[in-house]
Amino acid sequence: MTTLDFNQLAADIKSWGIEIGFQEIGITDIDLAEYEHHLSDWVENNYHGAMGYMAENKAKRCHPEQLLTGTRRVICVRMDYAQDAENSFNPLKSDSKAYISRYARGRDYHKLIRKRLQKLAARIEEAAGSFGYRAFVDSAPVLERALAEKSGLGWIGKNTMLINKHAGSWFFLGELFTDLPLPIDNQDKAHCGSCTACIDICPTNAFVKPNLLDATKCISYLTIELRTSIPEKFRKAMGNRIFGCDDCQLICPWNKFTNTSSEDDFKPRHNFDDVALTKLFSWTKADFLKNTAGSAIRRIGYECWLRNIAIALGNATTESEIISALLLRQFDSSAMVREHVEWALLQHQS
Repeated sequence: MTTLDFNQLAADIKSWGIEIGFQEIGITDIDLAEYEHHLSDWVENNYHGAMGYMAENKAKRCHPEQLLTGTRRVICVRMDYAQDAENSFNPLKSDSKAYISRYARGRDYHKLIRKRLQKLAARIEEAAGSFGYRAFVDSAPVLERALAEKSGLGWIGKNTMLINKHAGSWFFLGELFTDLPLPIDNQDKAHCGSCTACIDICPTNAFVKPNLLDATKCISYLTIELRTSIPEKFRKAMGNRIFGCDDCQLICPWNKFTNTSSEDDFKPRHNFDDVALTKLFSWTKADFLKNTAGSAIRRIGYECWLRNIAIALGNATTESEIISALLLRQFDSSAMVREHVEWALLQHQS
């Protein structure tokens, strides 16, 4: 391995990554000292809410070599997932339709990206011989946006998303931890300027300040991470968003550079980009499990799925079909579902 030309190997890794299907590859070291206090302060302020896992293994998040012994570099990759280049708010105005965050409309991205990272590792092994590595795709205590930012794949914007000046922010991230002493890439500077569009558009005012999100107020957190009742003060603001929220990305000026993906796995399933709330609310548990197989949506479970849709139905324009759908769940076996159905019905009485 000592005879390897690591500059050439790094260039080859980027070329192989593109061939495999990633849109961009960057390489960084493992020094995350500048991000460590941000994570500690965020957790101490309880901005992580019920995401207890964010408070765990903080040392491993900030010191990759503790997660995988021997790690010297991180190969970061990004993969576009947008199916439509138009960043439109129109779907949020169709209040009888469900709004599902763009990233979750197709198949779960974790397996696809992990498999490609494994392919990339195999290519590296062919050229460099046996080496230490491990692939991660949002699957361990990894500060993936920090690593991606350091690797030059973009900058962490005021909305806390990673933004790329050539591709916006509609992309997934993945990492390959390695012991190879590869040359590192230059970090890009932030390009948000004086823009605060993402902060201003947030339906629940979840941003404490630029680059600081109180997740407990974020609709993505409320609909995906929270497993208990959604606080009433946030329900009207949720509108028809039943899984996640894209507002701070839809409004971002950099997403005018959105690149669409041709990946079949990222194409919407079950009309998740244009489906009636009443149809989804009528699903049995068996329907839910069948239709969300291989989907990121599966992780919230059937009860939270109904909870979220009940709120959206409460926010919909009053119509007989909406009322009928809610009445059918008025005596649901889940107390949490019943609570949200009761709230939804009250919205149509005012």
